[in-house]
Amino acid sequence: MRTEGSKVVPQQRNHAPGSDTGRTVTPPAPPGRPPSRTGTTEARLRHWFDTTEARLRYWFDTVLTRGTPALVGWLALACLLLVVPVSALLVWTDDRAPASLGSRIAAVWRSTGQTLRLGGEVGPPLRVALSVLLALIALLYVSTLVSLITTGITDKLIALNRGHSTVLERGHTVVLGWSEQIPTVVAELVTARAAAARRGRSVVTVLADRVKTAMEDELRAAVGTTGRTRVIVRTGRPADPTALARVSPTAAESVLVLPRDSPRDDAETVKTLLSLTAAAGDEHPVRVIAAVRGDRHLAAARLAGGPRATVLHTDDIAARLLVQYARTPGLSPVHRELLDFAGHEFHTLPAPGPAGLTFKKASARCPESCGVGLVRGDGTVLLNPPADTPLDPGDRLLVVAEDTDTTHPADPPVPYDPTAVATPPPPAPAPPERYLLLGWNRRAPRIAHRLARATPPGSTLDVVAEPTATTLTAVRTATEAVGHRLPLRHHRGDPSRPETTAAGDLTGYDAVIVLGPDRRRGRDDPDDHTLVTLLHLRELQRHSAHPVPVVAELTDDRSHFIAPRTAATDFLVSGRTIGLLMTQISQNPHLAAVFQELFAADGNSLHLRPADRYVATGRPTSFATVVESAARQGATAIGYRSHRHATTAPHHGVRLNPPKAHVRHWDPADQVVVIAPDD
Repeated sequence: MRTEGSKVVPQQRNHAPGSDTGRTVTPPAPPGRPPSRTGTTEARLRHWFDTTEARLRYWFDTVLTRGTPALVGWLALACLLLVVPVSALLVWTDDRAPASLGSRIAAVWRSTGQTLRLGGEVGPPLRVALSVLLALIALLYVSTLVSLITTGITDKLIALNRGHSTVLERGHTVVLGWSEQIPTVVAELVTARAAAARRGRSVVTVLADRVKTAMEDELRAAVGTTGRTRVIVRTGRPADPTALARVSPTAAESVLVLPRDSPRDDAETVKTLLSLTAAAGDEHPVRVIAAVRGDRHLAAARLAGGPRATVLHTDDIAARLLVQYARTPGLSPVHRELLDFAGHEFHTLPAPGPAGLTFKKASARCPESCGVGLVRGDGTVLLNPPADTPLDPGDRLLVVAEDTDTTHPADPPVPYDPTAVATPPPPAPAPPERYLLLGWNRRAPRIAHRLARATPPGSTLDVVAEPTATTLTAVRTATEAVGHRLPLRHHRGDPSRPETTAAGDLTGYDAVIVLGPDRRRGRDDPDDHTLVTLLHLRELQRHSAHPVPVVAELTDDRSHFIAPRTAATDFLVSGRTIGLLMTQISQNPHLAAVFQELFAADGNSLHLRPADRYVATGRPTSFATVVESAARQGATAIGYRSHRHATTAPHHGVRLNPPKAHVRHWDPADQVVVIAPDD
């Protein structure tokens, strides 16, 4: 186009010679390819359909933007365009239809009115108009009512899916927070409350600052079916008193406050405990079990929780257990059996027999369980008391049993064989011990401190860790803390590299402890580092004549199933262990003192001792004889570890709480599980 003055004049087109000036020239077909009229038609049709579809979409969007009246009008017109022709077709094809045109039109109107709920009255125009008006009023009322009901139900469902409704339960268990312990805690609570669920319903309520549906899906995948125990999930920040009220903590039987992901987040746990105290009061009978990771907020958490709260220190417990596993290889299956609810665990029972009965005689009256202590009437727990300790009125017996219902007192007790009781060996000074620590994290200084307190004089600790500034400072601080009690030597290297593990001689060590790095955002899973190190250790020990016990700390329970292991490998899944501890204490508050003593460096703890220390080996002997012999040596026998099945998963030869009448052939390499002071 070109302009001349104010007029627009079309430009002249180029035309082929001999053609008319108003005709457009068709471009020539590509060389070597004849023109296709069919292809041109298909292209035009495709273009027409695409253009029509785009215009229809644009028209529909425009109608929507004009508001509800325009949409209702077009919807009514569309319905009339469909209903009127179909109604006319029905009338004209009906053999019973009236013959006159007016009567048929009236029949069409009735059909249309009944279909669209417009009355369908015939007669004078005023009567038709009034019937249509009444029909529209009825339609407006019904549609509004349906809309209100639908909106109300939808809003309620949305609110329920958001997890903002209040749980009105009593005697339930409340879990606050979301961390690596949540699958373990919920699964164990479901197992522990199975007996209560048989007598009635049992409820576990979870409150965490996450999406409700996501939490439900994750719990369903991790826990599976929960039987008659109902798991209720609510969304909210546990430290917020308004959100905390949604789970009715004051009416709960126990409240578990899970540890945060990092020691820097322990302040949130303190806030949650303060909110609980404000909601329930200082003297409210609700049991509270909480956990923190670091030292900084431990004292504050115990003050915030009040006298009825039990606050666990996760890093300290992990360090204690790692040291026990290093000094007593094969102990980890014993702890797993005692901590979960699937096998045998600690229970408190009414004392069998009359008052004044001694602890030894009361324990002997329990043929299907092992008495390990007393719970005094004031709540004091005595673990492995002297055999002649009398039971006062109101005292309860602490036992290792499968369930509270499986212990039935019997009189007389199961007899033992006095000829099979072994003479205790004379005490001898323990030789120095050597340990190798591969890796470093925030629990490593605690491990060094615990080893310094537990090992004999002259023991040493070698550390292989990357020479980062943080690690070097922590190693220097730990060396100054343990001092001359446990010389600590640092060797620079990455334990996950094969040349680092291959360069060391493991045969001179009593045990190897493997640690992963601290969990940090943006970094790999700490278990990745541990699993690679374990691979190199397994390959190194495959060619060794004397395998060295290995203790590894893992953070994820799923890593435990794929971890490389040897016959002398113990694992501590720290997150799962803390979750099991919290669940056990929530069901029996007396167990807090029991585990505190079992995990301590001094006092009574779990040991695996040679069987020939208690009974004559090479002959069949009842477990009652083992119990009697251990009691004479100031220990409490609760089971044994078979050397023959030590490498067989999942129990690795460990059997806790066998019946006292159980008779087996004792091998000199077998071990007896006892609760006793350290030698």
